[in-house]
Formats: sequence, C-alpha cells, structure tokens
Amino acid sequence: MGTVTIGVSIAVPEPHGSLLQERRAGFGDPAAHGIPTHVTLLPPTEVDGGELPAVEAHLAEVAAVGRPFPMRLSGTGTFRPLSPVVFVQVVQGAEACSWLQTRIRDASGPVARELQFPYHPHVTVAHGIDEAGMDRAFRELADYDAEWPCTGFALHEQGPDGVWRKLREFTFAGAVVPPQAGHMDRGSVPTR
Repeated sequence: MGTVTIGVSIAVPEPHGSLLQERRAGFGDPAAHGIPTHVTLLPPTEVDGGELPAVEAHLAEVAAVGRPFPMRLSGTGTFRPLSPVVFVQVVQGAEACSWLQTRIRDASGPVARELQFPYHPHVTVAHGIDEAGMDRAFRELADYDAEWPCTGFALHEQGPDGVWRKLREFTFAGAVVPPQAGHMDRGSVPTR
C-alpha cells in the first residue's frame, strides 16, 4: 500500500478556524490553505498505509478515555530564532493537549515517536515566511482571543499535493464539558 504521512490534531472550529487561516494566508504563508487551522497532537508522521486501521483503533482508545475540556486561545508567541514560527497561544486546555499527545505517541502504540522539540500546544499563524511577515503576524494577532469546548480530535493524511485532509474524527467519551472545567485547566484530565 505504501507509506502515508499522517497527523493528529484538534481543529479550531468556525468562525475562528477560517479567520486564522485567512490571516495566515494574508501574512504570506503559502501553506495556509493546505493546512486546516489546528492544535497539533501528533506532528507529520510517516506510517505504512496498511497500518491505518491499527492507528485508528489506537486513537479510538485514546478518545474513549478522554473527556471534553475548554480550549482558549489568546495572544501570540514565537519559536524564533530556533524555528521560524509565529503562533497564537493556547492559554487554556494546554494540559489536556499534553496529556492527549503523550497517549497518542505512547511507546506501546502504532505511532510511537520522539519529538524534535518539547511539546508546546499552539496554533501556527506564520511559518517560514520573511521576517516582516512574521513580525506582522506577531503584532496583528497579539490581541486575538477565542474559546470553545474541545470534544475530540481528528486524524489527517497529507496528500501528494501537500494538502491535509481529514480521514476520521474521534469524539471523547464524555459528552459535556464539566461546568468546573471552565475555571481550571486541570478539570480536563481523565481520572480513570
């Protein structure tokens, strides 16, 4: 079947996702329209296409023990000079994202892997563009703020054209964001 490149992420819902994607394109990032606006849980990872059913089963298990949690984005940050990236910060939900990505990459699972850099949940708004565009993204989105209940994540595959397409969504076992979760990031971590 051949090798495919997959990724796992939390979608930034509408209207926030389209707005940030348009802003990313406006800053001059040519990849903007090929990458849905998201928070990465598993970065681009090559797997044998025949392994996709095992990957999906693993992700379903992770989702089954996950619980909905509040996500909030606010302000900008950057990985410069280490990496040419400007991002919108995850200010609520980061602990839950970290918990999820650790389980997704678990050594006993089909997508076990080490990361090149320590995990830092974020939403990329500029990547690999000129410094003026990076500075503009950092400045113009500094007051950006959005929040929503995160109820799951999705598996994506990168096509030969470089565009990421959703293969499947995985919904957390719990259906409702606990009321207390809106007031504390810790409320998102499963207790079983």
